[in-house]
Amino acid sequence: MTLVQLRHLISLAETASFTRSAEALFLTQPALSRSIRMLEDELGRKLFDRVGRRSELTQFGHDVLQRARQLVFDADELSASGGRRHGGRSGTLRVGLGSGPGALLTQPLLIGMAQPGAPIRVDVLHGDGDRLLQALRNRELDAAVLEARWFRPAPDLRVEPLVEMSGGFMCRRGHPLTRKRGAIGFDAVRSYPIASTKLGDEVMREMVEAYGPQGHPDECVSLRCNELSSLVAVVRESDAVLFAIRAVAPDLVLLPVKPAIATGAHFGLVTLAGRTEPPGLSILRELIAGRLHD
Repeated sequence: MTLVQLRHLISLAETASFTRSAEALFLTQPALSRSIRMLEDELGRKLFDRVGRRSELTQFGHDVLQRARQLVFDADELSASGGRRHGGRSGTLRVGLGSGPGALLTQPLLIGMAQPGAPIRVDVLHGDGDRLLQALRNRELDAAVLEARWFRPAPDLRVEPLVEMSGGFMCRRGHPLTRKRGAIGFDAVRSYPIASTKLGDEVMREMVEAYGPQGHPDECVSLRCNELSSLVAVVRESDAVLFAIRAVAPDLVLLPVKPAIATGAHFGLVTLAGRTEPPGLSILRELIAGRLHD
């Protein structure tokens, strides 16, 4: 078997479609089919079952896929190491960013790597915590910056605490709620559309404890999106109220909602335990230190 065949296996497992994988790999569909068939012949067992138009992994295929990803990852890292020794670029940093980090870090990271002579290439993936952790475990990402309370500690993950950032309910300047004097009750906030990303269990518990059942995000949030920058844009142009970390929109007005909740975000840099630190991670740390703060 070859690394090329293993890459074909990984691509087909991700798309479940010979047509889409062949297009992504710049192959003809018959060529991809031959590659997979030769790999199955060598291993002596089927890797995929045809289910309608989909090609789904067999149980044996799932087992092979995990080992194939490890082999391809090791080969790529070895190749990158060789490039570093010969003075080339230090490789590619594949980083996943949750909603808050995505709003604060994406453009600065891309701008920094858009300069001539940048030391690394960068691939950025946005998504919720579950999706990014799965991509990290599949070795599709080198690191992720996430709300650390989103997930439980696990032996295969290394979490480097970064920063705690405050948050709350915010609205545009001139919003009707800004004309109220003193504290604002949650009922007054709830009379307007509330915008938020998907919230973790701990934040949801805090909201229910403070505001009762109506404080649960499933009850009070009417505009939900993982792209926090999109929600900020909506709140700037409407009477919607944003529930998020303060730093994503310092131009918005922080509302004095009572009772207040100790809401905030505890961001962490997540990598796979026991793995050699990927190239460019120090650059990401420097960016985080300069950008993730209240």
